[in-house]
Amino acid sequence: MTVAPKRIRFNAFDMTCIMHQSPGLWAHPDDQSTRYNDLDYWVDLAKLLERGKFDGLFIADVLGVYDTYQGSHDASVRRAMQVPVHDPLMQVSAMAAATEKLSFGITVSSTYEQPYALARRFSALDHLTKGRIAWNIVTSYLDGAARNLGLDRQMTHDERYDLAAEVVDVCYKLWEGSWEEDAVVADRRNQVYADPAKVHEIGHKGSYFSVPGIHLSEPSPQRTPVIWQAGTSSKGRAFAAKNAEAVFTVAPTTDTLRGYVEAIRATAAEAGRDRQSVKIFTEITTIVAPTDEEAQAKYAELLTYADYEGGLAFYAGITGIDLSKLDPDEPLEYVDTDSARFALEIFSKADPNRTWTPREVVNFVSIGAMGPVFVGSPTTVADELERWMDDADIDGFNLAYATTPGTFEEFIDLVVPELQRRGRYWHDYDEGTTLREKLYGVGQKRVRDDHPAARYRRELQQKARDRAETSVAAESALI
Repeated sequence: MTVAPKRIRFNAFDMTCIMHQSPGLWAHPDDQSTRYNDLDYWVDLAKLLERGKFDGLFIADVLGVYDTYQGSHDASVRRAMQVPVHDPLMQVSAMAAATEKLSFGITVSSTYEQPYALARRFSALDHLTKGRIAWNIVTSYLDGAARNLGLDRQMTHDERYDLAAEVVDVCYKLWEGSWEEDAVVADRRNQVYADPAKVHEIGHKGSYFSVPGIHLSEPSPQRTPVIWQAGTSSKGRAFAAKNAEAVFTVAPTTDTLRGYVEAIRATAAEAGRDRQSVKIFTEITTIVAPTDEEAQAKYAELLTYADYEGGLAFYAGITGIDLSKLDPDEPLEYVDTDSARFALEIFSKADPNRTWTPREVVNFVSIGAMGPVFVGSPTTVADELERWMDDADIDGFNLAYATTPGTFEEFIDLVVPELQRRGRYWHDYDEGTTLREKLYGVGQKRVRDDHPAARYRRELQQKARDRAETSVAAESALI
C-alpha cells in the first residue's frame, strides 16, 4: 500500500520590526519592512498569505536590545537590528478581521509574564480570531531585558525553564480547569449569563506564583492556544517534548535536523505523548525566479546590500560572540580566541569546506540568518523542499524573507503552484476553523488527550460528574 507524502505546511516568519533575519536588506528598494508601524502593511501581508494558503504567520519577538557587539547597543540601533520593535500581539486582531483561515503564532516570553493576565490575553485573541491563535513560548536570553524588567541579572538558563513550566501549568489550569463547558447559559429571561456552580477557582500555589481564583475569560474555541516552542538546549528540548504541539528549529543540514527530530519525538513518547503529535518546522529562506540563472542573479544582487556591521551585531546578539576586533578577512581557524573557535565550530557544521572569516560570517547571515537558503527556479526550490521534508521527517517550514513582501509574493506565485502540481501543497484550506484542526484534523479543536493540559480538562469533567451525582442523591432523598 502506497503512503501519500506529507502535505508541506508553511508559516511566514516575521517580526514587528524593520530588520528581522537579513541584516542590511531593509535598505533594498523593494523592501517594505520600514512600514512595520503601518497597520495596513500587516493587513495586506495577512491577505497575501491567505491567498497563498499559508497555514499561518509566525511572529517572533525579543525583549531587549542586541548589545554584545562592541559592548554597546549603538550598532543595533544604527542598523535597525530588531530595534525598534513592537509588541507582537498588537496587529493580530486587525489581520484576523481581514482573513478567515490564516492563523497566528505569537511569541511571548514566559520569563516576564504574570500567567493570570497572560492567560486572559490569549483567551481574548482566541475568541476574536475564532480559534486561530498559537503561543510560541520562549524564555528570553538577553541580559538587557532582565535589567529593564526588574531583575539585577538574567535568571540562569535552567531556572528560566523551571519558571516557564510553572507559567504554562497555571495557564493550563485557567484555560482547561476553571470554566465548565456549559457554564455559560446566556439566559436572558432570568438574567443569568453563567452558572457560578460551574466556574471553579484553580487554587494554584507554586514556587513562583499563587493564583487562587477563576479564569477571567469564558472558554474560547481552542481553550488552550496551540503551543509552539523553539528551545534547542537539552532543557528546552525536554520542555518542548512535554508541551509543544509544534516545534520551531533551525538546522544547517538535513542530517542534523533529522537527529533533532528523532530526539524530540522520542522524548515526547517517553512523556506519554504520540510522537507524531509533535509537528516540527524548520526555518528556510527562498530566492526564486522563473529560471535558476535569474534566481542566482537575484541572490547576488541581494547580497550587495549585506551590512557588515549589522551582520556582526546580529550574530553577536544571538550567539554572544563578538567578532568586532578581528580582521574581516582573517580565517577564524588562525585566530586564537575562544569566541573565534566557537564561531568556527558553529559555522563548520553548516559548511565544513568553507574558509570562514568574519566577512564570510556576515555573508552567511545576511540572508536568512542561520537557516538554509534555497536559490533557484520553482522546480529547483520545490525539489529542495521535498528533500528536506522527506529526509528529515519534518512537517513544514517557517519561511523567512530576504525582502518583504517580495519573498512571500514570489514564493506564492511561483513555488506554491509547483508544489500543488506535485500534490505536496493543498489547493484550499480544509473545513476546520481552528489552528489546532490544521495540525490534527477537522474536529480536533481542543488539546489532545495525551497533552499535559488535558489533565485539567479531565479533572473539570470529574467535578461536573460529582456535582451531578450529588444532585441526583439529593433529589432521591426528597422522594
